[in-house]
Amino acid sequence: MQNSNIEWIEKLECLTDLHVHLDGSLSKETVKHLAKMQNIDTGRDRELAGRLSVSSDCKDLNEYLEKFEFPLKLLQTRDAIRYSVCELVRIQEEQGVIYSEIRFAPQLHMRKGLSQQEVVEAACEGIIESKKYWKAYSCHNLILCCMRSDSNKYENMETIRLAALYAEKGYCVVAADLAGAEGLYATDTFTDVFRDAVQRGVPFTIHAGEAAGADSIECALHMQAGRIGHGIRCIESEAVMEQLAKSEIALELCPTSNLNTRIYESIEEYPIQQLINKGIKVTVNTDNMTVSDTTEARELALVADTFNMEKKDVKQLIMNSVEAAFAPEAIKNRLRARVETQFAKVTGIRG
Repeated sequence: MQNSNIEWIEKLECLTDLHVHLDGSLSKETVKHLAKMQNIDTGRDRELAGRLSVSSDCKDLNEYLEKFEFPLKLLQTRDAIRYSVCELVRIQEEQGVIYSEIRFAPQLHMRKGLSQQEVVEAACEGIIESKKYWKAYSCHNLILCCMRSDSNKYENMETIRLAALYAEKGYCVVAADLAGAEGLYATDTFTDVFRDAVQRGVPFTIHAGEAAGADSIECALHMQAGRIGHGIRCIESEAVMEQLAKSEIALELCPTSNLNTRIYESIEEYPIQQLINKGIKVTVNTDNMTVSDTTEARELALVADTFNMEKKDVKQLIMNSVEAAFAPEAIKNRLRARVETQFAKVTGIRG
């Protein structure tokens, strides 16, 4: 397949990424810097690439998740977390991404004695430091992930508490999430955790409809998720699709990642157009820039090329992200205006 859209999409300075994991998006240069800071051997470049990115024969989500182990080893100090967040924002800005919600699980960064709160503080410091790279219209925020497991309810409740605490303080934490091995730990197992999020007024998204089917999405909706991470397998249920369309709950689609994890064997099978035709609000995101070796522009170009989307369709995908962002209306207005001016400048599309 020939990429006919990548050139003009890469010229846009109004891209958004609502679903991007910190530990899955460390650049090779960032990894080398962190390793040098901590006297950790990265091995040869070819070996390092294999530790960070999946190959074309990745079998499933569980194999995909293995690529997070080495980056997580490097993200166990305040300096490493702060530096990594700042660097990811810098790279996003260079790639035309002016709004992102970077997610990470504080409980996974405690191996060297940090508390979850210290982890969150370090990430917030990284966002603050990254402001030197922001454009006038940019904004980058954080999402705190709870993790799927059968023995970490206390840690998950602490994550929700911190999300509420830092959101109330007006910091850059805007929501919570549930991540991890969806196929091994059912979504409804975590109802109590997200009931607490609702009571505390914490917005949240939930990874659902990726490794598990449409029932997982239905459960996330019942738990009052404001967005659905991935959610692509809603296509398996007419009732769930109708519920998504009616409630205007956005899906955070991550096409390349879903191909990596073998949810679909080819991009031609990817049901994004069917979901759009059903009136479901879909957004396109990277998931893990390094694990999947992708960028936001590449993801948009991939679906635009495959499904013969017009420039106005790409614009709508970006606008969907703006509308679905966990951000105040003032920031959304700023982003809307930037999308309009950029599309007018780059494509001639107005209004």
